[in-house]
Amino acid sequence: MDADDDVTSSTVHSASSQNGATAAFATTHWSVVLEAQSESPTAQEALEKLCRIYWRPLYAFARRQGCDPDEAPDLTQGFFQLLLTRRDLDTVRREKGRLRSYLLVSFKHFMTGERRREMTLKRGHGKWMIPLEELRATERGTPASGELVDSLTADRLYERRWAVTLMEQVLKRLKEEYRATGNALLFDSLKQLLPDEPGAPSRVEIAAKLGITDNALRQAFHRFRHRYQILLREEIGHTVATAGEIEDELRHLIAVLRR
Repeated sequence: MDADDDVTSSTVHSASSQNGATAAFATTHWSVVLEAQSESPTAQEALEKLCRIYWRPLYAFARRQGCDPDEAPDLTQGFFQLLLTRRDLDTVRREKGRLRSYLLVSFKHFMTGERRREMTLKRGHGKWMIPLEELRATERGTPASGELVDSLTADRLYERRWAVTLMEQVLKRLKEEYRATGNALLFDSLKQLLPDEPGAPSRVEIAAKLGITDNALRQAFHRFRHRYQILLREEIGHTVATAGEIEDELRHLIAVLRR
């Protein structure tokens, strides 16, 4: 699903959320990876988490570049295996590059180099970070087959998949939090108040289903939005090298989703 532009935009200007994200930034994934490199088990775990999140954007890029359904996952898997093994991040550390940009540039080099030819000889081997059927189900079930995505270049498709994947990660974390406190139904109901939810009931219908007043529903959605904003900032923080880059990356996210 597409991001809630209103929620995302307000996040960029949320001073209270910014302060919290900055204070906690030292523990975010990308900064840990850049600082610790391969000597740290924490950095290895963080990089593995980031690789899993970026599977789909790079897979989509490979498919748009003309790779067939067998070659694309092999290349994506091979690229991440190389990244996890070599940890060749000196360039991105010097340039303080964003993970989003670094991975795409590196993947382009990987696809055009000797490593691509080597991967064709090893097709189907190794450990899959994401099952192949899950990738293909995602390809069928997301806007990847729609008119909007069909009109995008490979680079812009990668960025859109990056943005959508990041937003999905935010909603997944928020859903887990609501479920952990026994509020799964409330999450499902409040989620329907976000824009672009197909066939969503009215606010009155949602309040009636939950057995609460309209004012109580507005307050619940306000808390929902606030927590959504905080988690979005945290997820963005995982993919940049310094806390000062969060605002620019959030603005870029909004621009990508509005294209």
